[in-house]
Amino acid sequence: MRPFAIAGLQLKVSGRRSNLAHLCDRIEMLMHLYPWVQMVMLSELATFGGWTGHAAELPNEVEGTYRELAARHRIWLIPGSLYEKTPHGIYNTSPVIDPQGNVIARYRKMFPFLPYETGVLSGSEFCVFDVPEVGRFGLSICYDMWFPETSRTLAAMGAEVILHPTLTPTIDRDVELAIVRATAATNQCFVLDINGVGDGGNGRSNLVAPTGDVLF
Repeated sequence: MRPFAIAGLQLKVSGRRSNLAHLCDRIEMLMHLYPWVQMVMLSELATFGGWTGHAAELPNEVEGTYRELAARHRIWLIPGSLYEKTPHGIYNTSPVIDPQGNVIARYRKMFPFLPYETGVLSGSEFCVFDVPEVGRFGLSICYDMWFPETSRTLAAMGAEVILHPTLTPTIDRDVELAIVRATAATNQCFVLDINGVGDGGNGRSNLVAPTGDVLF
């Protein structure tokens, strides 16, 4: 795997109103200060928070805004996740946007966290994608990582980095951080774990190396 610059944004977000303008402003500032960044990831449900009342079909204007932002800065962008409305019900879905602004994948969270995500459906497909001349990345959302088979499958599919947007506001964060380190070590991959702040979580985001060492 070649050197690759990833920025995870741990931001204070609201669960009661749209955070879209704030998130876009922070990404714009990030790219102004650090123009060499090649990938940006936000926390789980960062755009609207954890209320399913904001669920909408994909693609939509919000996803389109992120696509334009990715294309303008020529970055890979994982905008946390969004509640996706479908004819079958609601999913917690994370788009993967390439530097041309194309949505190359949408990963649906496999293990909604009950009771907070009551009524949210489980996804059934794993998500890995290749960054040309860099390596293979896998996506896992929050509670998914508590089930080791999910991370093991991503590693078996060739993932060298697991991207893990999360929304954890509880004392479970201590346990989750231990799981992140164990996941990186047992699967011999990097894990980027980004939590929100405020209504979006209690922070303490980290990047863990395949050795299990916390890099930040």
